[in-house]
Amino acid sequence: MSAPSVQRLTLADVEQFLYREARLADEHDYDGWEALWTDDGIYWIPAGGASAEDPDTQMSIVYDNRSRIALRVAQLKSGKRHSQTPPSSVRRMISNVELMGTDGGDHLVGANFLAVESRDRGTTIWAGRADYRLRLVDGQPRLAHKKVTLVDRDRALFTLSFLI
Repeated sequence: MSAPSVQRLTLADVEQFLYREARLADEHDYDGWEALWTDDGIYWIPAGGASAEDPDTQMSIVYDNRSRIALRVAQLKSGKRHSQTPPSSVRRMISNVELMGTDGGDHLVGANFLAVESRDRGTTIWAGRADYRLRLVDGQPRLAHKKVTLVDRDRALFTLSFLI
């Protein structure tokens, strides 16, 4: 008897999902963005770079479990997050999307990004690499893990109070 086949995401499926995630964040659709996460999701921005593998033992800029993701969204929606009053105007570009393999039922994906943030202080360009674990939940891709490695992580950073 053969093992049941696991549904695989195509590159086009993954690209559309990543573009949707970026659009939801850009447009401050926090409920829509939060709905993209699995119940055990992890959102991690390591301070140490691409070689960082364990957020429990390494310095992080952001390390949010699922409840912290919900809290971050609630703060952004409250209007009381003063660093986002008024909200940043942000546009993200996603490129170099790669299917990196699978691990159990998760699809491993990598992509480069460029985010342009406009605030009263001026324009800031954020660039980096995002590594994802996407999981199909009820036939739809969801974020199980997102690791964002910033290019300028070793320099003084403006507040990351928006979703990167």
